[in-house]
Amino acid sequence: MLKSVGTKNGVGEPKIVENSVRVVIAEDSVLLREGLTRLLTDRGHEVVAGVGDAEALIKAIGELADEGALPDVVVADVRMPPTHTDEGVRAAVRLRRDHPDLGVLVLSQYVEEQYATELLAGSSRGVGYLLKDRVAEVREFVDAVVRVAEGGTALDPEVVAQLLGRSRKQDVLAGLTPREREVLGLMAEGRTNGAIARQLVVSDGAVEKHVSNIFLKLGLAPSDGDHRRVLAVLTYLNS
Repeated sequence: MLKSVGTKNGVGEPKIVENSVRVVIAEDSVLLREGLTRLLTDRGHEVVAGVGDAEALIKAIGELADEGALPDVVVADVRMPPTHTDEGVRAAVRLRRDHPDLGVLVLSQYVEEQYATELLAGSSRGVGYLLKDRVAEVREFVDAVVRVAEGGTALDPEVVAQLLGRSRKQDVLAGLTPREREVLGLMAEGRTNGAIARQLVVSDGAVEKHVSNIFLKLGLAPSDGDHRRVLAVLTYLNS
């Protein structure tokens, strides 16, 4: 994905931004919605719609789909009008069902395990769940939006910690070493092998070996290609 977003100092050749994505934002706080829009557009991404409730989100995506202009990703608040309970995440789940190629990144004030589990259930690509505090870390937030738009995962470390801490995960984890579990947890956050190596202070080769072992133990064949990374995370979280 490449996009021209202007020129350097107003003159010369246009600056090209790699990995530009098309985004719809669903957030009832006008201030936060406008802030998210500014963060993304300032970095070369296109916000094609901004709405304040779940019904408007469903309508906007439907209209864009009818026009053949489905966005790459939706960024939606978990709690939206009229009851401010679960309208946002339910809309996200519905959109994932109706438009499997649409990335969905939800934002929440707190870790709400039920909503995270519901969003991840049956997902195979392009899904994220971040705490709103993470938006303050601008680069990480924008990277997460792009990663989800491109079919990857972006899970808040606190979300990962709660989901992976549940006892019903133990059957899946039984065959993994403690280090492999640690690597898979970092994979769930969306970290690359290089980033995992830096976090754990090990070599890139060591991380690659751990990742290969994880794929093997989760029964993900080489024929699954790069998609195995997402499948490994989702198999882990959905088990």
